[in-house]
Amino acid sequence: QVQLVESGGGLVQAGGSLTLSCAASGLTFSSYTMGWFRQAPGKEREFVVAIRWSGGGTGYADSVKGRFTTSRDNAQNTVYLQMNSLKPEDTAVYYCAAKRRWYDISRADEYDYWGQGTQVTVSS
Repeated sequence: QVQLVESGGGLVQAGGSLTLSCAASGLTFSSYTMGWFRQAPGKEREFVVAIRWSGGGTGYADSVKGRFTTSRDNAQNTVYLQMNSLKPEDTAVYYCAAKRRWYDISRADEYDYWGQGTQVTVSS
C-alpha cells in the first residue's frame, strides 16, 4: 500500500520560511517523479514544483521560482519543499504526489499517488 505523508506545515508570517517533508512508503521511491501541489480555499489544485527520480531535474511554477526549492533523499524515501519569502497568497493545503514518468509534470491528473496534505498559512 502506497503512502505519502506530508509534514512541516504551519502558520508563518509573510517573509518567513517553512520546510515541508513528504515521506513515502510502499513504492520504489527512487523510480518516481515527485510533485508538490497546493490548493487554496475556493480554488483549483495548482502545480508548485516537481523533481525527477534522480533529483537531476526540477520544474517550478512561475509563482514560486526563486523562492521555493525542492530536493529529495532517495535513501530516506523523502522529498522536501523549502519555502522562503512566503507571501499570504502562498496560503493553501500543500500536497505531495508521485508519478512514474517525467512528462506533464504540472498536470495533477497525471499523478498516481497523493498524500493527505498539510496546511500552510501565511499571515500578512
